Amino acid sequence: MDDLAGFLRTRRSRVDPAAVGIPTDSRRRVQGLRREEVAHLSGVSVDYYVRLEQGRATQPSDQVLDALARVLGLDETEREHLHRLACQRRRAKVPGGRVRPELLRVLDLVADGPALITNHRLDVLAANRLAGLLYGRPVPGLNTARHLFLEEAERGLYADWESCTLDVVGHLRLAAGKYPEDPRLASLVGELAMGSERFRRLWARADVRARTYGRKAYRHPLVGLLELHQENFVLPNEAGMELVVLSAPPGSPAEDGLRLLASLDPADTADTARQTGTADAADQTGTAGRPRRRPPVNARSSE
Repeated sequence: MDDLAGFLRTRRSRVDPAAVGIPTDSRRRVQGLRREEVAHLSGVSVDYYVRLEQGRATQPSDQVLDALARVLGLDETEREHLHRLACQRRRAKVPGGRVRPELLRVLDLVADGPALITNHRLDVLAANRLAGLLYGRPVPGLNTARHLFLEEAERGLYADWESCTLDVVGHLRLAAGKYPEDPRLASLVGELAMGSERFRRLWARADVRARTYGRKAYRHPLVGLLELHQENFVLPNEAGMELVVLSAPPGSPAEDGLRLLASLDPADTADTARQTGTADAADQTGTAGRPRRRPPVNARSSE
């Protein structure tokens, strides 16, 4: 799914030669830097760098990787991704997908905003009631990448659809570098590539993004525009899992919108979602895959 050679090629093509002191003229036809230019600026032999891009050289030293990151202008997320791709013998084990009961209790404490627990593939493992009302369908079992690219139109639930696609592809690229032997992740990437031209284009760019926090806007069919703030909390000792919490500033229209959302009947949101195309099938009803008082089975993921 992801490899060091491909990442180096895409990063090299984006470096402006003038920015690293290499003069250019109208006869230059190479986009970005040439291989020999990267090698020279990084202090490695041309032959060694060519072997890196061809996938024939393994286990480059940290010093070489740091030099390449400097020349290619990588940010901190990209630098970590580069080092991870290079550590072929230390690939992380694909994590499981069971959510501890204690985490589900924490999820129930989030009463004023939608909250979800997701894994590295962006499968929703558990969610609170407001998350179900936001999506208008049972949320556990939903894959947000599939939902975004294959089930939602640009004028659907995600008000900032194009920005969301950048975040999702960047996240999946990071996951592919960390868990390259995850067959379910490989299958998801293949499915998205087959079904979405935009996903194919973004995936080919090999951009990586670490989701942490930021604005997230939704266009709910009953409530209207919800401009929310998203925080992603990495769960300690739960490899690949994050707690995602959406909130609204006090006194804002979005806060009023969340109050209205909380007052809705789950059946109404599901019916509207089916009519507007935001649910998978006509027989899907409910809130977040559980009633207000959660049965234990809803903590399970589809491992």
